[in-house]
Amino acid sequence: MKKLIMRATVAGTVAALTLGACSSNSSDGSAKGRKPYVGVILPDTTSSARWQSQDQPALAAAFQAKGVKYDIQNALGDKAKFQAIADQMLKEGVNVLVIVDLDAASGSAVLAQARQQGVATIDYDRLTLGGGADYYVSFDNVDVGELQGQGLVQCLQGVQKPVIAEVNGAPTDNNATLFAQGYNSVLSQRYTDGTFIKGPNQSIPGWDNATAGKDFEQMLTAAPNIGGVLAANDGMAQSVIAVLKKHRLNGRVPVTGQDATIVGLQSILVGDQCMTVFKDPAKEAQAGAELAIDLATGAPPTSAVAMVADTVTGKLVKSVLLTPEAIVKANVGDVIAAGAATKAQVCTPQYAAACAADGIK
Repeated sequence: MKKLIMRATVAGTVAALTLGACSSNSSDGSAKGRKPYVGVILPDTTSSARWQSQDQPALAAAFQAKGVKYDIQNALGDKAKFQAIADQMLKEGVNVLVIVDLDAASGSAVLAQARQQGVATIDYDRLTLGGGADYYVSFDNVDVGELQGQGLVQCLQGVQKPVIAEVNGAPTDNNATLFAQGYNSVLSQRYTDGTFIKGPNQSIPGWDNATAGKDFEQMLTAAPNIGGVLAANDGMAQSVIAVLKKHRLNGRVPVTGQDATIVGLQSILVGDQCMTVFKDPAKEAQAGAELAIDLATGAPPTSAVAMVADTVTGKLVKSVLLTPEAIVKANVGDVIAAGAATKAQVCTPQYAAACAADGIK
């Protein structure tokens, strides 16, 4: 059983949707005659390439398709900029604010400010603990972690008692907590029965790739027999792989990832990374945009059919949770087929032979 995520019962779903409709009518500016206007604040361009290359255009396309006014900006990892963007959007009259927080404190401050002005709020991709957003749209992040743990197990089949290093996401990101909950539910069983040996374990502030590389270098120095690495996303996986290449261990030490980035897919094709997790940004953006448009236009939301616990307030947040997909060499083409990457982007001359061998069309 997942401790932090609960599926709504049919009765609970009806209640949640009814509450959602009431919330929309009371906080949605469109009920007061204002034109629907949605503001979106993305977090940065460094923790993952997805925010600018995938989420931003997908969200824009969804709003454009419905003819809804929108403003999408990126805080570039700066809390002051995050607040300034929120101030600007609220001043300009957005009636729905969608955020990906940088941390719980700054995210909560913006959510409280929006609430005071009667603006509906959506946490996108990561839940702002203690923030009190009206809705939450994301993938099932415990499932994401489980796929990572299961992927590492598959990649290490036949290896006797490998030492596992864990390179975790930012301690301030609730998603990182959920990912770890998922993969540790898989790995802890192997640690307990002696199939795997628990090695170094480090959380990386801000999901910073350079820090991940430096910390993994120290891990490898302390435990040179590391046999597998649970890296929480593709960016940090690349930093780990760079260290492994330096020590001529790439391809011999399986490394997980997440986000199905172009470089992550390429690393999988040549065997430097063993798997990643695909969270289709188009599906997440579509779900987030549809919910935001419902709130902005005063329509009863129809998509929030799950409840996620805010572990700080103890309250349940009406949520849309999507299903992630594990990506290994055999199904790299799924990401291209979904439109999240193109063959031209993945199968550059350096990787053309690997793409051909994998049957990517």
